[in-house]
Amino acid sequence: MVRIPLTPAEINRGRDLGAALRAARGARTMVEIAARASVSVETLRKIETGRSPSPEFFTVLRICSALDITMDELSSGLGDHIEVAAAS
Repeated sequence: MVRIPLTPAEINRGRDLGAALRAARGARTMVEIAARASVSVETLRKIETGRSPSPEFFTVLRICSALDITMDELSSGLGDHIEVAAAS
């Protein structure tokens, strides 16, 4: 399967997502949140650092649940970076 390269905007959006999750994690450890979210610490690290700029929806949902935040709360600071594809 060939993966289409991400655009610079998509890469920046992934970095912003990671920063928002890192901020929401606060003083809690990656190990604690990864365990609560049932994801590996490495997966959480990649998302938080932007090395996984387009994580799966349900992975982000589990992380939000582990952080006791909603997807709406997470996305409130990302509104300027959400691109809506134009209808063809």
